[in-house]
Amino acid sequence: MLKLDILVLAVHPDDAELGCAGTILKHIALGHKVGIVDLTRGELGTRGSAELRDIEAAAAAKILGLTIRENLGLADGFFANDKEHQLKVITAIRKYRPQIVITNAYHDRHPDHGRASDLVETSAFLAGLIKIETDFNGVRQEAWRPSLVLHFIQDQYIQPDIIVDITDYWDKKMESVKAYGTQFHNPGSNEKHETYISSPEFYYMLDGRAREFGKSIGVKYAEGFTSKKLLGVENLFDLR
Repeated sequence: MLKLDILVLAVHPDDAELGCAGTILKHIALGHKVGIVDLTRGELGTRGSAELRDIEAAAAAKILGLTIRENLGLADGFFANDKEHQLKVITAIRKYRPQIVITNAYHDRHPDHGRASDLVETSAFLAGLIKIETDFNGVRQEAWRPSLVLHFIQDQYIQPDIIVDITDYWDKKMESVKAYGTQFHNPGSNEKHETYISSPEFYYMLDGRAREFGKSIGVKYAEGFTSKKLLGVENLFDLR
């Protein structure tokens, strides 16, 4: 069994890179095992294709230094927070037994983001119930509930509950984002359709948001997260 410290469950390939790549890189540098399980292949995206997203996601995983990256293959745009989909997410959580799960924003411009947030939050709780039976490779899985579920902040601004300094990892984060050459601004791309996220201005938004969060804690770049659970610390001096 491969146990992860942090598991990112994001609905589209590139969501994790945009929302928490700096935090991923920082915790890997600290010696933690981090993996991503994408819920869908992003097949409804205007630019590129599911097959190209697979290639781009693998390239981004290499840049980030992930322990694992998988895809559940849920239907982009058409999954639901129901038993069928919950069991798939529960199986992934029990497979990797993370202490921390990171997932999509509570609500956002893209409706998949909020639905994925609800699906993962629900599944993380249900994964700890022993009477819910799942198996992996024919072996019964043990119940497992992460101690914390965090939600990264996406297009719509949400006041964060916690902010992580990613100054030292900003350039590498943006390298992982730009691995998705069909999705974001890429002068060498053959894509004909322009979208909200393919304009160069989208990079300015990412930079500005990270600088805004960074300013709040006295650093250059940071990522923000929200939590439905009250957060505690061992020592007040851990706070800044």
